Amino acid sequence: MRRRTFAASLGAAAVAAAAVPGTAAAKAGGRCEDGYAWRNAVVNGGGYVPGIVFNETEAGLIYARTDIGGLYRWQEGAQTWKPLLDWVGWDLWGYTGVVSVATDPVEPKRVYAAVGTYTNDWDPNSGAVLYSDDYGDSWGVAELPFKQGGNMPGRGMGERLAVDPSDNKVVYLGAPNGNGLWRSVDFGRTWAKVEAFPNAGNFVQDPSSDYSDDNQGVIWIDFDTAGDRIFVGVADPDDPLYASADRGATWQAVDGAAAALGRADGNRTIPKQAAVDHENGHLFVVTGWDPGPYNGAPSAGRGGSVQRLSLATGEWTDVTPGYNPIGTIPGFGGLTVDRSTPGTLMVATQNNWWPDEILYRSTDSGATWETSWDYVWDANWSWPPARADRFDMDSTGSAWLSFGNSDDGPAYAVKHGWMIDALAIDPHDSDRIMWGTGATIWGTESLTQWDAQGALVGWDSEAGHQIALPVEPFTVAVRAEGLEETAVQDIAALGGTLVSATGDLGGFVQTDLDEAGVQIRRPNWTSGRSVDFAALNRDVVVGSGDVEGDVDGHVGVSVDGGATWLTTARLDGVTGGGNGGTVAVGADGAVIVWSPGNGTTAPVFSTDLGQTWTPVEGLPAGALVRADRVDANRFYAFASGAFYASVNGGLAFAATGAAGLPASGLVDFRAVPSKRAQLWLAGGETGKTYGMWRSTDGGKRWTRVRDFAEADAVGFGKARNRHGYPTIFASAKAGTTRGIWRSTDEGRNWVRVNDDAHQWAWTGKAVTGDPDVYGRVYIATNGRGLIYGDIAD
Repeated sequence: MRRRTFAASLGAAAVAAAAVPGTAAAKAGGRCEDGYAWRNAVVNGGGYVPGIVFNETEAGLIYARTDIGGLYRWQEGAQTWKPLLDWVGWDLWGYTGVVSVATDPVEPKRVYAAVGTYTNDWDPNSGAVLYSDDYGDSWGVAELPFKQGGNMPGRGMGERLAVDPSDNKVVYLGAPNGNGLWRSVDFGRTWAKVEAFPNAGNFVQDPSSDYSDDNQGVIWIDFDTAGDRIFVGVADPDDPLYASADRGATWQAVDGAAAALGRADGNRTIPKQAAVDHENGHLFVVTGWDPGPYNGAPSAGRGGSVQRLSLATGEWTDVTPGYNPIGTIPGFGGLTVDRSTPGTLMVATQNNWWPDEILYRSTDSGATWETSWDYVWDANWSWPPARADRFDMDSTGSAWLSFGNSDDGPAYAVKHGWMIDALAIDPHDSDRIMWGTGATIWGTESLTQWDAQGALVGWDSEAGHQIALPVEPFTVAVRAEGLEETAVQDIAALGGTLVSATGDLGGFVQTDLDEAGVQIRRPNWTSGRSVDFAALNRDVVVGSGDVEGDVDGHVGVSVDGGATWLTTARLDGVTGGGNGGTVAVGADGAVIVWSPGNGTTAPVFSTDLGQTWTPVEGLPAGALVRADRVDANRFYAFASGAFYASVNGGLAFAATGAAGLPASGLVDFRAVPSKRAQLWLAGGETGKTYGMWRSTDGGKRWTRVRDFAEADAVGFGKARNRHGYPTIFASAKAGTTRGIWRSTDEGRNWVRVNDDAHQWAWTGKAVTGDPDVYGRVYIATNGRGLIYGDIAD
């Protein structure tokens, strides 16, 4: 195991084209004379938050981990989250998948993060434990000999990292895939397997899948400080819990654990989370039949339980809530105890998909429970019933959390959430709770009002039906400010308006980058894939995305700068999700060319805003399409190393005959604003043709930009001088340095505008400047949202 700390052969030109000013002599790596200030275009959340951890010693010290977007620390004064892993670079992008976090209860400045995004071959690197002695402001890296799965099934279980409160230099880590239990005795600097630990787990969700075939392994570690014991939960229904009474030298299976934790109504279950009530001497464990986060209910019976172990007697008690308004409890995700009020605990269902998740609360150690909402039936038991709620959901600042829906009976547009694994009561304040969902973090500072409300529903004996009892609801609101987790797929900067296509959320239109803006909901994209605008008429904006069902078309059109959107006709043979592909609109907005993403349907064009589609001549399926930014008759396309051009408004294309362009790997190309027939292309594959090229004749001839050994995205912004060439931005590698690069002199010279503290892992999807703000650059990240940088001062 290695430990690290953090504070090119360029190939030949594609074609010996006519001389391009400065290309041969261009330089990359000069010092940028402009300092940059970096921010997020605000969405607030936008992804799964599987873990929230409060420090038990220092009030206001809270960490939130995400599955692909890194780790965050709460800033109490500002009531926002601060990103802590923006230093993670391209080659170690998997470190932004955080499978666990541990904050030291003895020395709160110490914090640890177990990182690694995938345990399969999607992530080429092994996992690591990051360690910090300054609240995560700087990090050391202890590399591990196995992979970890921050974005794999089961990522909400745990926590897999734990600091021993009786000797805080000792830190434990539970590992997946048969790697067992690991321990560090030097504050996380080095790690070794606990050879005495007897069970590496055996629970596999789906052996047939290369994504869901993990052995979930060792899930969590917790401590009984009164009895000086260590407990470890294991993904093995037949042997799910172990304890050590000698500081980890020996381990014994806990009596009765298999019967309590390994089955629920005949379904095999595993111990997903645990919490110790030290005052009352209880270990609480929630179980599920599936590691999550996507599971539903099993075909029959309960999907999980809540179990209580008496630490004094070893007696197990089933304290599972006995009531779910919609029937059988599907299983559990989050669990938390109130350390300021012993005997109080809460659990969350996972996944109670319709109409909403349920939070359960008990103030008597699980003997009785109350629900966060309940049905109210009339005398005829009419469907759907009404609903009574303990709290109101305030989505101010994140209006998109309605996902374009309206309340539908008990199925509210703005829900408690889904995939609730992160559930945490502040150990210093019984009124504060936070929980993470697949989209955001919810929280309140009025939690104990729940206990004064009493029952939600009563019975009207005269009318013969239920009634909602008078309950004064408290408010739960978004607590995700500063935490940005969208995976951005494409960017269109119109000048004063920013349009983005995003994974899972469709896309956003923002006229104020400090506000979440308007979510693109029609068409109902599950994930946005591509956006474009007419360069000579910026009011015309188009986008494409994956859609559910067979109602909406994949392409959306706006004729008012993104304020409102029109749906388009469905294309025969292109159904369901995953088929958004790429879309382009001509410079004058008259023609739209769409290339579906299913790989089998050839591109099509429309002259009536997508109401009808006609096959394009001369392009293969899956081609990447773009429009010239000056000449409305010119469109361009790229596929498998071949470049194509159209001079009749996208109706027909012909190969340009260009050679030497990448035949494999991801490719991005863009047309230059205000420059007819000028193009820049980036992309390729490591070990094969890879880099950046430029064409000044509509893609017939290309000259390689020799500065970059590798390049993945290119875009343009406002020129430095009034009549100058647009500023060029690129996500690329010069020599051994990856970064975001800028040229203000037509590619003669390049400077890196970001620094080692601002790398945001993988940035290869899209990058562009702003047509109206010199120096501004927008960067698409895979889980850290849409980053933008301005020249400071």
